[in-house]
Amino acid sequence: MSFSTSGTLRPVILDDIRGAQKMLSGVARTTAMEGSRHLSRLVGAPVHLKCENLQRTGSFKLRGAYVRIAGLSPEERAAGVVAASAGNHAQGVALASSLLGVHSTVFMPMGAPLPKVAATREYGAEVRLHGQVIDETLAAAQEYARDTGAVFIHPFDHPDIIAGQGTVGLEILEQCPEVRTIVIGIGGGGLAAGIAVAVKALRPDVKLIGVQAEGAAAYPPSLSAGHPVSIDSPTTMADGIKVGRPGDVPFKIIGDLVDEVRTVSEDALSSALLLCLERAKLVVEPAGASPVAALLSDPRSFQGPVVALLSGGNVDPLLMQRILRHGMAAAGRYLSLRVRLTDRPGALAALLAALSVVDANVLDVSHVRTDPRLGLTEVEVELQLETKGPEHCEEVTTALREAGFTITG
Repeated sequence: MSFSTSGTLRPVILDDIRGAQKMLSGVARTTAMEGSRHLSRLVGAPVHLKCENLQRTGSFKLRGAYVRIAGLSPEERAAGVVAASAGNHAQGVALASSLLGVHSTVFMPMGAPLPKVAATREYGAEVRLHGQVIDETLAAAQEYARDTGAVFIHPFDHPDIIAGQGTVGLEILEQCPEVRTIVIGIGGGGLAAGIAVAVKALRPDVKLIGVQAEGAAAYPPSLSAGHPVSIDSPTTMADGIKVGRPGDVPFKIIGDLVDEVRTVSEDALSSALLLCLERAKLVVEPAGASPVAALLSDPRSFQGPVVALLSGGNVDPLLMQRILRHGMAAAGRYLSLRVRLTDRPGALAALLAALSVVDANVLDVSHVRTDPRLGLTEVEVELQLETKGPEHCEEVTTALREAGFTITG
């Protein structure tokens, strides 16, 4: 996804964010701050989760969208607003527009998850499906704005959007005044920029760490170059931070105020989502789990108390199913094996009995008999096992070898 803005826009200051906080009173929830004993043990210091996944519409996006649309002139409101989004921004714009009595049109990609399309409609927007990728959807929305006079609501590259998102930073300081490090997922940069303005103005000693997915990390090369640069074909399961170019407005703020930007792997993202679900009982989308992924990747590098921002919880159930499988595998909870056996009655039963002894749950079994590497009386069995973690995986493979089974893969 690639966005840009034109023209000179005013800087964002603390007073803008305080004004946005007053505007959002009664509109956006002050979301919960939950402690995590598991993450605290890993980090060696208190870790708190700021639960914007429990915000109205399921993410922080309502904050910025409402402030932006509320700031329009009566003439602009009468013309309506338009946005392009695959999910969270779409829902934020739809609800904000409905609350303010403004007509909204939201362009979404043809392949957008059906639950997100349905939610956007239910919040009051007219949804138009266009394009296979978000760049095509964006172009259609901008063309619609030019043709109709509707105001295009950018997801991150506008001072009002940044001011609205910055209210999360004020809440963090109010809820956890002893905080020393805040970890924030970064896509285009609106959320991180807003939090940075608020926090650094009031607590310049607090360290701000941004997190991007390895396959969609436009900020590290942009910060090195000193200006926003685009990356080709960003790829990650974390679609909420899958942005190919930093926003012009947030880029300068992040360059000046954010202390560090790290990247995390897809394995870390899926493990973080699984941890949030199992340990914190929170449904979090991959982008929202990116700060937790950073904590899991290098837990002892954070000065506590730490606040990790869970920015959203809108995840398609089918994607959740795939991610959980991936996370289980990354956490050593699944084990795939190929075991060579003599092709005779009772051989498979003996293998399954050996697995039962070490308490490995068999999820799937299949036979391979046509591989040219196999002898005439040999068969390979592919096994999918549910295990209890990396140590149990090692216990299973060791037990099979000691029982005389040949593991080939």
